[in-house]
Amino acid sequence: MSDNIIQPAPADSDALVLTPHVQLRRVIMLVNPLSGSVGPKAADEARAILEGYACDAEVVALEGGRFDQQIDEALAAKPDVLFVLAGDGTAGAAASRAGPDGPLVAPLPGGTMNMLPKALYGTADWKQALKSALEEGEAQDVAGGVVEDGDLREPFYCAAILGSPALWAPAREAVRSGKLKLAMQYARRALKRAFSGRIRYTLDGGTRRRTEALVLISPMISKAMDGDEGLEAAAMDPTHAADAFRLAAHALFDDWRRDPSVRTKPTRIAAVRARSRIPAVIDGEPTLLSNTAQVRFTPKAFRALAPRPPAAEDSV
Repeated sequence: MSDNIIQPAPADSDALVLTPHVQLRRVIMLVNPLSGSVGPKAADEARAILEGYACDAEVVALEGGRFDQQIDEALAAKPDVLFVLAGDGTAGAAASRAGPDGPLVAPLPGGTMNMLPKALYGTADWKQALKSALEEGEAQDVAGGVVEDGDLREPFYCAAILGSPALWAPAREAVRSGKLKLAMQYARRALKRAFSGRIRYTLDGGTRRRTEALVLISPMISKAMDGDEGLEAAAMDPTHAADAFRLAAHALFDDWRRDPSVRTKPTRIAAVRARSRIPAVIDGEPTLLSNTAQVRFTPKAFRALAPRPPAAEDSV
C-alpha cells in the first residue's frame, strides 16, 4: 500500500463527523507544495487533518512536469471527491478534466488570487476550507464559461477579462506581493496600451459595440445573475485619460464593477474582435488571444463539494 494512503479512523473512535449530504468514503487530495501560499509542510498537514475523519484518504504531492498526468490518475481512481491544493490554473485544470459527470472537485485556496476557492468557501485559509467541505459540503453544480480561440478552449468558473484593462492584472499582483516598483512598471505599460486597442463585441448575436474591455462573469461570482441565466457581461468604457486612471485604480485596489464607466448585461454567447491580439485574464491567469475570440456560457461545468451558500440557506 502506498505510504500516502491514510487509514480511516475506526468507526467507534472519536472521528470527526463527515458531511451527511454526500458519501465520502474515498478521498484523494493533490498538493503542490511550491504553489502560492501552500508551503512544503502542507502535504503532512493535510494528512494530519484527514486522519481525523472516517474515510479512506490519499494525499499526493504534485511533481513539476507531471501535473496533468497526476490529475488524470487521480480522476481515474474514481474518488468520491478530489481536493486540489494548488494554484488557480491547476485547480481549474482539475475541474475541467472532471467535467459535469466526474467526481466532486474541491479546489482549496492555494494560489495567488484564489478566485474559485474564495467563491466556494469564503476563505483564503485552505485548512478551514478543507474542514468545511468535509463536514458541511454538498454537491453543487458550478456554471462557468469557455473562451474559444481557434483550437484553444480555455474554461473559466469566475471571470474572463478581454481587452487592455487585463494588462492591469500583473500590476495588481505586484502590489499584493509588495513589489511596488514592479507594479508601477506594469502600470505604465498598461496605460500606454489604453485606448490603442479597443475591441468590438456582440452579445447573443446582437448589435456590435466597441469597448475598452469586456468582462464575462460567472453566476457564482455575479451578484446580478441567477442560476443558468448566463454570464454577466460587463463592458468597460473609459472616455478619456481621467477615466482610465480611475478605472486603473479600481482594478488595482477596489471592485472595478463599482466604476460608473462599467455597464452590465446577461449573455450566453459573446463574440470579440480586435485589430491586434487581445490581452486577457482567465480566472486570474494572464494570456494573449488572437484578434478574434468567442466566449460561451456553460450551465454545468463541474460538480463541487462545498457548503451551501448562505443565500440558499436563508431561503429554506
